[in-house]
Amino acid sequence: MPTKKWKRGCFLKERMKGFITAVHRERYEVKVNGEDLYARLKAGIYFIDQCEEEFPTIGDNVELEYNPLGDCLIIKTLERKSAFSRKDPDVGMGEQIIAVNFDYVFILMSLNYDFNLKRLERYLTASWQSGGQPVIVLTKADIAEETEEKLELVKQIAMGTDICMVSAVTGEGMEQLKPYLEPDKTTVFLGSSGVGKSTFTNYLLGRELMKTGEIREDDSKGHHTTTHRQLFVLDNGSRIIDTPGMRELGMWIVDDGMDFSFSDINDLIMQCRFSNCTHNGEPGCAVAQAMEDGTLTEKRWKNYRKIQKESKFQAAKESRQQAVVRKKSNKKKQGHFSKMNETGGEW
Repeated sequence: MPTKKWKRGCFLKERMKGFITAVHRERYEVKVNGEDLYARLKAGIYFIDQCEEEFPTIGDNVELEYNPLGDCLIIKTLERKSAFSRKDPDVGMGEQIIAVNFDYVFILMSLNYDFNLKRLERYLTASWQSGGQPVIVLTKADIAEETEEKLELVKQIAMGTDICMVSAVTGEGMEQLKPYLEPDKTTVFLGSSGVGKSTFTNYLLGRELMKTGEIREDDSKGHHTTTHRQLFVLDNGSRIIDTPGMRELGMWIVDDGMDFSFSDINDLIMQCRFSNCTHNGEPGCAVAQAMEDGTLTEKRWKNYRKIQKESKFQAAKESRQQAVVRKKSNKKKQGHFSKMNETGGEW
């Protein structure tokens, strides 16, 4: 846990750079010059109209005002190299960024009742959009049935994404993960509740650090055991980010991600006779032909259209919101300039 130490020569509002290692409801744990501290957002910067700063999250590098007597104040979110986001599940909210500045995305899906190809397609799309490299990790191989058949189904939609079938209880297949968990590399763990992320994390750490939950025997449903996002460092220097299970993964804007996760469908669309083909019965439609001969399933096509629709909706909504913000900003500037002209002030 973060500790507070008085440092001679440190003054309030001394600016420093830190790295967010845990996200709680209203506070952050931040690593600053090797010291673990608590921090909050500076209200005068983050909680104002037309705030231009991105709200920080796990993995963010931030600038803060150091406070040796209490919580530091985060004043700036620094540039990110990757970010996994989804539509915020709360009504009326926009984008929710789950984690940032990672190299790999481990998509954890158990091989028992959690096994769901449609959900996996959504995770793959959002992961490719994030800027990190996705890796599909199929968990609970020690207790699941028909594992090889399920592996083949995953390969059909993985589009070349690496797949590892593992058990964090017996250690089966865990050696496959070593190439990704390299020193100075960061990996974020994502998946639904009950897929075994906490057990998985404990195995990699080599100790019982994360609380694990029991799974109901009748439907293999799990419950949240990870309650906040937290970063850990393995013995070899590799960083892992554990996140709470997501009950839903609403799409944000994922145009680039769809180019990877649905590359097979994109290739078919390019083969249609007409460039403006709507894939609703036009002659020479390669999509219709693929569904007829069985190379494209109707389920995959419908999921593609659903994700595409969600992405377009969010893009249009974001565009409208940005237009409103620009309009308000221009009105504010015009009012400011008018006042300066009336008073004879300088620009």
